[in-house]
Amino acid sequence: MSNRPSLTADGLDDVWAAVRHRLETHGPDNRGRVTLPPLTAQGRLTIGTLLGRPPGKTLDLAALEAAFVRLDIGSDLESALAALGQPVSAEPARRRIERATATRARDAAREAAAAWPETWAPDWIHDVIRAGGLRSLDEAQARDLVESVRSVLGVLDPGAATPVSRVELAARLLGSAHALDPGTRLEAATTRALRHRTGPAASRELWEQAGAHLDLTSGPALIWRLPLLASCELTPITESATTLGLPLHLSRFALERYPVQVEAGAGILVVENPRVVEAAAQANSPQSVIAANGNPSGAVKLLLHQLLEAGASLRYHGDFDAAGLAMCARMAQSGLRPWRMDASDYLEALASADASGVDLPRDAGVAGPTPWDLQLQEEFDRDRRIIHEERLLPALLRG
Repeated sequence: MSNRPSLTADGLDDVWAAVRHRLETHGPDNRGRVTLPPLTAQGRLTIGTLLGRPPGKTLDLAALEAAFVRLDIGSDLESALAALGQPVSAEPARRRIERATATRARDAAREAAAAWPETWAPDWIHDVIRAGGLRSLDEAQARDLVESVRSVLGVLDPGAATPVSRVELAARLLGSAHALDPGTRLEAATTRALRHRTGPAASRELWEQAGAHLDLTSGPALIWRLPLLASCELTPITESATTLGLPLHLSRFALERYPVQVEAGAGILVVENPRVVEAAAQANSPQSVIAANGNPSGAVKLLLHQLLEAGASLRYHGDFDAAGLAMCARMAQSGLRPWRMDASDYLEALASADASGVDLPRDAGVAGPTPWDLQLQEEFDRDRRIIHEERLLPALLRG
């Protein structure tokens, strides 16, 4: 490159910066013109000498490029700017390409969804886009996503006598057994479609209502000393576990094949945390206990439904925190009776902790409604100290 020190003199950096900005904004192949910033007399002279004519208010970039090439400053405008200390960044161009790709992907997805017979399809794809469901996808991939969701919806049968395995469905329909695993892009988009089709519900419940289950063996119900009738096919298993002093897991597979049977009025405690079941087994407690393990899985829900259908008396206990009280409310709506979950129980647990000098954690959230005891919501929101179920083990196991 020929040495042109006058081109880097004070007063011209703003000119080259303006040219660089133009290329970064509109692309290196888009020449056009830029408005010249204020120039010193020396700067105007340098530009005029470079172009072969006095500069006006704007600078013709095609003419500037020709001058740079003629003087061997660079092989084109970009290389000349780099030689002058103003390299054109590729980042704006990359962002322009990404934006254009994203726009085409959204348009393709909307077009594909518009062919669906469901009237909610436009709202569904809007939700998918807003949630970032098309992020980093190109036009073909976005269309494939919509078509894959359509194919899954087309084979799901809410009235099927035997629900289909979601992993089997994914392998057969989409080629990968993991295509519909929780957390995948396709699973999230399909779950949103199911929510539009059937109404609000948790993900697992939506799929189950649609006739598909994640599997029948994960998320089993943890039990201790379940009082099954002798005629129940699962009784030998539960009795053997009790004799051995072992908590037992009952899968949905087992419960669907062999529904549980108990005497009407059989008293069973349902708790939030599996540690309570573990402690019951360690103490050989006569109490029958089931752990919901937080939000109940499909197996737990099925077991509770079967027990309620058989006339069992189900009591529920959980953590005294915002999430625990919300779970208790849902259990109460399902037919379980909150037990030792009143305001007096909460205040007694707080007093016990204070007497022991225990510094309890505080909940950042507020309690939802506690219709079984309206005062409990008030007391919890006033204090917000958390009482975990494990602190109350002796009282729970005494019954």
